[in-house]
Amino acid sequence: MRSFRTSLSVAAVALAISLAGCSTAATSSTSTGTTSSTTTSTQQAVTAATIEEDTHYDSDDLTWDTADEVAISLADGGSKVTSSSSTGVAVDGNTVTISAAGTYRLSGSLADGQIVVAAGESDTVRIILDGVELGNSSGSPFVVKSADEAIVYLQDGSTNTLTDATTYADQGDDAPNAALYSMADLTIAGSGSLTVNGKSNDGIVSKDGLVMAAGKVTVDAVDDGIRGKDYTVLLDGAYQVTAGGDGVKADNDTDEGRGWLLVSGGSLTVNAGDDGVKAFNTLTVSGGTVTVAESEEGLEAQHIAITGGDVTVTSHDDGVNASGGSSTSADTGAAAGMGGPGGGGMGGGDTVGDYTVDVSGGTLTINSEGDGLDSNGNATISGGTVVVNGPTNDGNGALDVNGDLTVTGGTVAAAGSAGMAVTPGTSSTQSGVQLTFNSSVSAGTPVHIVDSSGTVVATFVTTKSIASLVYSSSAIADGATYTVYTGGSAEAKAGVTAGSIDGAEEQGTVTAGQYSQAQGPGRR
Repeated sequence: MRSFRTSLSVAAVALAISLAGCSTAATSSTSTGTTSSTTTSTQQAVTAATIEEDTHYDSDDLTWDTADEVAISLADGGSKVTSSSSTGVAVDGNTVTISAAGTYRLSGSLADGQIVVAAGESDTVRIILDGVELGNSSGSPFVVKSADEAIVYLQDGSTNTLTDATTYADQGDDAPNAALYSMADLTIAGSGSLTVNGKSNDGIVSKDGLVMAAGKVTVDAVDDGIRGKDYTVLLDGAYQVTAGGDGVKADNDTDEGRGWLLVSGGSLTVNAGDDGVKAFNTLTVSGGTVTVAESEEGLEAQHIAITGGDVTVTSHDDGVNASGGSSTSADTGAAAGMGGPGGGGMGGGDTVGDYTVDVSGGTLTINSEGDGLDSNGNATISGGTVVVNGPTNDGNGALDVNGDLTVTGGTVAAAGSAGMAVTPGTSSTQSGVQLTFNSSVSAGTPVHIVDSSGTVVATFVTTKSIASLVYSSSAIADGATYTVYTGGSAEAKAGVTAGSIDGAEEQGTVTAGQYSQAQGPGRR
């Protein structure tokens, strides 16, 4: 355990990203202190190493000697410390207070009780939940008041539940407001399961750093589901979050370099009443699976980077939104007109701020009622696959970039309304086509782009009625003419796929690299 903490820098994230992708054998330590060989990926290993340098997390903290465990049996009116050594544990009615570093194994239940960690500022407190059910009628059932780091370890095969009160008796500024609440750095690990019911406000909160290393965690919260302050990291595990407010977030908006969020593995599913996954500073997905099934805005941060993994977003407003904080630039010169030649910006004097969306790998699929991929600054797509099923109203666009939209690689298929169609800018090195249809194309219809030799170079299947489609990939040759068809058949029911024009209807031709609001099939 280290005594220092630093924020995860952009360079550190870049290092983790650049070394990702190969499979190798790795050695991992189990909770009992033994060692086993497992197969993992270089991406996971390098990311974990980077995280250990730049956060409180240390994988060594997940290894301990079982002989040193202090066993605590929870029971209403009769909680007991059953180990021979009980130093650091005090039982007062249904409140169990842990005041020293060590490893504590909890089992049993408290219908109306509380676990309190009040250890020293340099103490690491490891709490193993081994079949625990905690409730509290006046506040939070699990509170970390002080420690250097608190580790909540979910015992393999165990089922654990935390449920707080619907109204807290203590409403002070520094009072707990979540079913699992920590004033110290918090790590959740282990292969067991944890259900958190935040009936008053939030589900899981760390007022410092939060690392979700493993576990099967289900959170149902009135307001935010999972909230870290300085950073929130998902390394592995399976997380199901239902939240009336934001789903998962990192919200430090005062300290430079803080308020960042990273998903590098595992699976996360979010149903949120507000934003799905949110960071004040930088939000990065480098691996794993992220599904925002319901949200107002799906992903939101000042800087959003998708370098790997599989991200699917459904939103009532913007799908991916680079915004927030304060703009550092009033430069409007990079805006290049609404869908005009060169495209890439909304023009009209929109401010280009210090906001970015950067997709360099993985898959990003957006289904939005507002803007699909939206940056109040610039956006870059250099790899991976981006599919946008954007808005049907002309007040929003599948792509909305105040500054430059630069496409240098990957595959982009952005479909939606035609009124605010934004296209790749002049800085793009990969060409593409813009299709604007004379009449709307119904949901479920294959759209085919066919080269001069009759080869189908791209097929896209709509999930909504669309009026326009911007498509870019390495298969599109700049300056070449392509014929557009609708109908026929496709191998998949949605998105970018392969297809056939047998039985399809010709719509017209387009020229790659010529972007114009009026340019499209039948509008030559």
